[in-house]
Parts: sequence; C-alpha cells; structure tokens
Amino acid sequence: MNQQNKRIHPHKFTLWVGISSIVMMFAGLTSAYIVKRSQANWITFDLPVIFWYSTAVIILSSITIIISANNFRDRERPRYRQWLLITLILGILFVVMQTIGFIQLWQSGITLTRNVAFSFLYIIVGLHAVHVIAGVITLIVIYLKTFSVKVKSYSAVPVEMISTYWHFVDFLWIYLLIFLLMIR
Repeated sequence: MNQQNKRIHPHKFTLWVGISSIVMMFAGLTSAYIVKRSQANWITFDLPVIFWYSTAVIILSSITIIISANNFRDRERPRYRQWLLITLILGILFVVMQTIGFIQLWQSGITLTRNVAFSFLYIIVGLHAVHVIAGVITLIVIYLKTFSVKVKSYSAVPVEMISTYWHFVDFLWIYLLIFLLMIR
C-alpha cells in the first residue's frame, strides 16, 4: 500500500473536525445543564412519548443508510437509490416527530422562556434538530445526484461521509435522550 492510499480524504478529515466541534458543543451544553440543575427554581419535566418513537425511527434510518451504502459498493444503483430514499424519508419523519413532541411540550406549558430547564431542553434538542436537518438536506442532494446522467462516478467518499454523519446524529440523539432522562 503506497503512502497516498494511507491518507484520509480531505473532505472526510473536515467532516471529522466538524463532528469533533459538535461533540464539544454538546458536551459543554450538557455540562452546563448539570451545573444549572442545582438551581432552586429548576423544574423537572417528562419527555413526550413521541420522542421514543422518533428514536426508533432514527435508529432504523441508520440501518437503512448502511444498506444503501452496501448497495452503492455493490454498484446496485437502483437499490442504492431506493434505500437512500428510505433513509431520507425516515430522516424527515424524525424531524416531524420531534416537532410534534415540541408542540406537545409547548401545549403542556413547557415553553422556551418559562424556566431555565425548559430553555436548555429547547436549545439542546433544537440544535440536534438543526444538525439532523443539515443531514436531511445533504441526503436530498445526494439522492438527486443519483438521477444525474452526467455523473457516473462511483466515488464512495460522499456516501461514506453522509453515512458517517448520519450515524453520528443518530448516536448523538441517543446520548441526548438518555441524558435528558437520567439528569432531570
């Protein structure tokens, strides 16, 4: 194996730097959450049940993106496209379910400015949603490129990058859900 093959692709390196930054941001937010929790006016709350269903959806989407990537590697373009679309639909469904969960929270009086505990919830989970939406947009772009007649490249880099990112937002959500359930 030559030296060129041992190098990480610059786009993958940039992705890992970005993921590291996101991890640090959420580590800081969850640490601040723990510190603020000791305040006298802290209010505990229950998460909507739909957050559990959305968790199942995002876990399922990680499975479908693995299937999609495997089909890409096997040069099964129609199946790759099909599983990528399923992943995209599941990603959108996750965002919709999270939105419904926040509507339920809002209607039950858990609003952004009512208490610092609620503010943290909205900021932490909202920032995760922003990252999932970025992933959904990327999935849309990659999916649309599967229809391009110009692009016949079988470079696995974009597929590997979105797969890595998608698994990351999946694991991040699981961490956040467990964190919010354990540290209330």
